Amino acid sequence: MNSPCLSNAELIDLEIFAAQIRIKTIEMIAAVGKGHVGGSMSIADAVAVLYGSAMRYDPANPKWKMRDRLVYSKGHSGPALYAALAIKGFFPQEWLKRMNQIGSNLPSHVHARLTPGVDVSTGSLGQGLSVAVGLAMADRLDGRDSYVYCVMGDGECQEGQVWEAAMFAGNHILNRLIVLVDNNKRQCSGELKKINDVGDLGRKFKDFGFDVFEVNGHDLAQIDVAIRQAKQNTFKPSVIILDTIKGKGCSFAEQMADNHNITVNTEQAVAAVKILETRIDDLNDKRERGHVNEN
Repeated sequence: MNSPCLSNAELIDLEIFAAQIRIKTIEMIAAVGKGHVGGSMSIADAVAVLYGSAMRYDPANPKWKMRDRLVYSKGHSGPALYAALAIKGFFPQEWLKRMNQIGSNLPSHVHARLTPGVDVSTGSLGQGLSVAVGLAMADRLDGRDSYVYCVMGDGECQEGQVWEAAMFAGNHILNRLIVLVDNNKRQCSGELKKINDVGDLGRKFKDFGFDVFEVNGHDLAQIDVAIRQAKQNTFKPSVIILDTIKGKGCSFAEQMADNHNITVNTEQAVAAVKILETRIDDLNDKRERGHVNEN
């Protein structure tokens, strides 16, 4: 799927944003010594698209009534969201250095009362879609044209509550609800297919009345196009199944069989960040060459 919407420069900006999210996520977790690296890395590209091109928000007014809302149901991957919010100016980047420490505004799982820009606190996995459905219905009743996004993990989809919420969303045609499922195919205790296989997620959501998009979850152009197409749909809620790799873009974690919640030392973090910084340098060079070519 190629994007007809993003210019080359805009796509490069998103790719740089995704790399910055990964850098700050690694640095946050390294400062604590341990954290949810795998899922934070796999969702980083989708988060970059949400805050880089898709969502309507105002960092200076996080509670703006007409904003789009994000229910970050897989809240254990909070570091990626914190990184994006800090980069976009919702709160000082200095806060990132104290993630998950006593007195911090950034707990290990996202918390709406502590962190500017977080709309919904994480509960038990599987509850987020129900909250998103409620917000979408409330927007409809109040006449708002906002979108509600819900970021979920594939392991969450083992929960029955997910499908109760999906049934309601489909039956009530909540067409301004857009769900993104991080289908990295692993959960805390191993591979989904070995623990409790969720099967064909796209087909399941389709049966519950959703418009379904299946994309490479690390291709920012594909994610952006899917969201734009979902917004054009006025007859169904939408779900975007993101085919991802747990730990993607983190040199010490990507090849690990178990990278859900791991220890991270300074040496690992420095090496991983250096690779990402080189990536950003290459992208900036690419943007500059493109600018020269245009002239």
